[in-house]
Amino acid sequence: MTATTTPYAELEAPTTARRLLAAPTTGPLVALLLACAFFSLSTDQFLTGGNFSLIVQQVMVVGTLAIGQTLIILTAGIDLSCGAVMAFGSIVIAKMAAEGSVPPLVAIALGLVVCGGFGLLNGLLVQKIPLPPFIVTLGMLNVAFALTHIYSEEQTVTNLPGALTALGETFPLGHTDITYGSLVTIALFFLLAYALSSTGWGRHVYALGNSAEAARLNGIRTSRLTIGIYTVAGLLYGIAALLLISRTGVGDPQAGQTDNLDSITAVVLGGTSLFGGRGSVLGTFIGVLIVGVFRNGLQLMGVASIYQTLITGVLVILAVTVDQLSRKKAR
Repeated sequence: MTATTTPYAELEAPTTARRLLAAPTTGPLVALLLACAFFSLSTDQFLTGGNFSLIVQQVMVVGTLAIGQTLIILTAGIDLSCGAVMAFGSIVIAKMAAEGSVPPLVAIALGLVVCGGFGLLNGLLVQKIPLPPFIVTLGMLNVAFALTHIYSEEQTVTNLPGALTALGETFPLGHTDITYGSLVTIALFFLLAYALSSTGWGRHVYALGNSAEAARLNGIRTSRLTIGIYTVAGLLYGIAALLLISRTGVGDPQAGQTDNLDSITAVVLGGTSLFGGRGSVLGTFIGVLIVGVFRNGLQLMGVASIYQTLITGVLVILAVTVDQLSRKKAR
């Protein structure tokens, strides 16, 4: 008798296929491709280089917020204050630079410090008291919102120096104009994706999200790590503030009022679990693009903005439902 052997390739292929299908980013990526296909067939204006560049420009601010939101949600937290903190940071940068009290680069640095300070305070309140992230960031949302309107005196800041709007300028790539701000956002996505997937810090973030107690027992300084994550998120909100100024050309105290919800939407659509410990920044990038593609495509089709919000809400509920079902199946 001769034994029947199965080639290793035949054994490995199904395993690899199952691994790809089980990846958290597979579902969002398929959804993005299907959405692009649908809108390409629905309108001739969608499938153009200029339109795709516009989509990235439209989501670069929320996308940068969503990177910080991803870090926090990976720890089983949430940040409702990100949009308000970004708005306050943008007013600090714009007003200081416009009044000429400090050079533009110093104003940018101070804006980053202010936003990072909000993140640090959030982390300290969450970790040291401790308080639930939802309550802390909900309170900080109101604090940042009030400070924005107090400091701006309810006035839009105009006549900004060129250094603040430089990231909104474009350069040609083929027949398409690309903004420098879009490149900054994409670079941040890949930088944080590398940090989470290929560094000890990133592995500690996932460990913290899976079980803070188990992480502590394994020697991870969970308190310092949590505070650091919120601080990094705050700095990212400061970068988003600069991108917001570069896109609009003004310091607007009314900006960012729904960006906290948009950032959470992008994170959830990208496959990151609201219960922590599972997800990725690249998944969030896909989630941001899903939001941008749907809003852009529906707008090109002439669909009213209120229906765009309705569809986005349905997508979020579906994404969370899938996450819940996958968690139950894993148990």
